[in-house]
Amino acid sequence: MLKDVKNMSERMACRVVGLSRSTYGRLPLAQTPADPDAGMRAQLRTYARKHPRHGFRRAWAHLRFDDGIEVNKKKVHRLWTEEGLQVRRAPRRKRAGQSSVPIVAADAPKVVWALDFQFDSTVDGKKVKIASMVDEHTRMSLLNIVDRSITADRLVEELEKTFAIWGGPPMVLRMDNGPEFISEALQAFCAGSVGISYIPPGTPWNNGFIESFNNRLRDECLNRNCWPTLLEARVVIDDFKHDHNHRHRHSALGYQTPAEYAARCTHQHHPVGCEID
Repeated sequence: MLKDVKNMSERMACRVVGLSRSTYGRLPLAQTPADPDAGMRAQLRTYARKHPRHGFRRAWAHLRFDDGIEVNKKKVHRLWTEEGLQVRRAPRRKRAGQSSVPIVAADAPKVVWALDFQFDSTVDGKKVKIASMVDEHTRMSLLNIVDRSITADRLVEELEKTFAIWGGPPMVLRMDNGPEFISEALQAFCAGSVGISYIPPGTPWNNGFIESFNNRLRDECLNRNCWPTLLEARVVIDDFKHDHNHRHRHSALGYQTPAEYAARCTHQHHPVGCEID
């Protein structure tokens, strides 16, 4: 500033701020060919280009567990920041809500499966409806329906197939009060075999696991693609959910993928007595 605004010489400006001229003229190590972290910086830039909505923790997990590089998470954070790779997120509103139904703790696999819908569209403006379901304990994505419309009967049919694939139904299905979820078809299908836990109307934060998954699906897949056809949407969304199960290392699972955690998990459900008011 002293040189550009006050038109001082470099010698005088350095004397004013008490800075050695050799220090002022020295390039930061990161800007020289001798930078010892040049290779890692390149790896992080490549990862960020491939996954533009991922943060430094997921980049660190990729280096540590997929590439086998022993690196400190703080160092990855520093390099990630210096390279300007931070992901900007809009601040979320604080919400307050109290569920009027007992909280079912997903303390083991196949205890609570959370189910929800979200919407997108193809380039011609026609609606695309997406059904997703996750195991709240393992974070596994268990259901993938992508269609123009998903009726209650279609949902029941796909749930029946999913239960068969995963060795039976869970103890509880958690969902909101959508018309397909409160339908007689789903009620009859679940009667006597699967419990249904409805969150209070207008409180999506009470179904946080599936909401988190849907946010990631929206941010990393739906917002980054335009669908010329329904078939392309089905293929890409299915690939995303497969990648979530087998490649996304979840910090809450000790940076294991959901598939790895589910294969090793030995937790057993411990029911807690409660009453519904």
